[in-house]
Amino acid sequence: MSLAKAIETGDLAELPSRRDEDWRWTDLRGLVRSLPARSQTYVGNLGPGVFDALAEEAVSIINGESRTAITLASGGEHVVAVRYIAAPGAGAHAATPKLEIEKGRLIILETLEGADGAYLSEIDLTMKVGPEGHVERIILADDAADAVSVLRWDVTLAPGASFAQTVIATGAKRQRIETHVAHPGGGASVRLDGLYLLDERRHADITTVVTHRGVDGTTSQLTKGVVSGQARGVFQGRIVVEKGADQTDARMGHHALVLSDRAEVDGKPELEIYADDVSCAHGNTVGAIDEEALFYAQARGIPEAEARAMLTEAFIGEVIDRIGHEGARDVVRAWVADRLQRQIARAGEAA
Repeated sequence: MSLAKAIETGDLAELPSRRDEDWRWTDLRGLVRSLPARSQTYVGNLGPGVFDALAEEAVSIINGESRTAITLASGGEHVVAVRYIAAPGAGAHAATPKLEIEKGRLIILETLEGADGAYLSEIDLTMKVGPEGHVERIILADDAADAVSVLRWDVTLAPGASFAQTVIATGAKRQRIETHVAHPGGGASVRLDGLYLLDERRHADITTVVTHRGVDGTTSQLTKGVVSGQARGVFQGRIVVEKGADQTDARMGHHALVLSDRAEVDGKPELEIYADDVSCAHGNTVGAIDEEALFYAQARGIPEAEARAMLTEAFIGEVIDRIGHEGARDVVRAWVADRLQRQIARAGEAA
C-alpha cells in the first residue's frame, strides 16, 4: 500500500493507515477522502531553484514528469540540482526516478517545492552506489501547507561506498520523507541527518531504516526538530543489524524542542540487533528551551526574543554543521535561519 499506488489505481484502500505500525502517526487513509484529478503537464517558467548556482546539472521533475534515469560512470565530483515541483494547479502525481553511480563523488542538492493547493505527490527514487561511489544528498522539503507529500529513497550500497544525507523538512498537511538503506558492511559508511522546522498545523514525518548485512559497517544518525503552533513532528529511525554483521558501529540520536503547549513530537528510535560483536546506541529527548540558559542570556542584556532565537539556532546548528559540501551548507544555514526567525516570531506572538 502506498500513496503512489492509490494515485495509480484510484483506490483509496491502497493508502497506508494507522493500522500499519510504520504509518500510525501519519495516517493517510483517514485523511484523504477523495483523490484529485491527475496532474497535467505544466508549461511555464517556475524560475531558478535555490541550489542552481552550485550545480553543474539541473533536473526538474514537475508534476511527476521528467527524465527518470541518471547514470554516472566516471570519477571526479559531480553536483546535480534536482527539483521536485508541484506546479500551480497540480492535482495527484507520482514519479519513480532512478540513479546509479559507479565511482566518484556525487552531490545531490534537492528541493521539494509546492506552489499552492491540496495536491498529492509521491516520489519513489531508487539509487545504487558502487564500491568507489560517494554520495551526499541535501534536501530542502518545502511543500505547500495543504499538500499530502511522500518522498521515498531506496539506497543500495556496495562495500566501500558511502552515503550521507541531510533532510530539512518544513511539513505540510502530511509530509513524509522516508529513506531505506541496504548497508553491506565491508567498510561502507552511512550518515543520515534530519531537521524539521514546523509551525501552524504542519506535519512532518522523517522515517529511516538502515539494514546492516555485513561485517564492518558504520552508521551515524542525528535528527533535530523545532515545533510550535499546533504542528506535529514525527521521527522514526530503525537500525537493523542482521546476524553475521559483526563489528557494526551504529549510533542514532533524535532531539526536539517544543515551543508551544499544543505542538506535538512523536519519536521512535529503534535498534534491532542480531549480532554479538557490535557497538550500537540511540537516544531520544523532547523538551522546551532551557530556562536557565534563557535567564543567563537575559541577565547579560539580551532581549528575550533574541535569546530564544539564539538558543534555538545553536540547538539545530549541529545538524547543519555536519553537511560536507561547503556551498550547500551556507545556503542551508541562511535558508534555515530565515525560516526559524519567522517561526519563533509567530510563536512569540501566540504566547
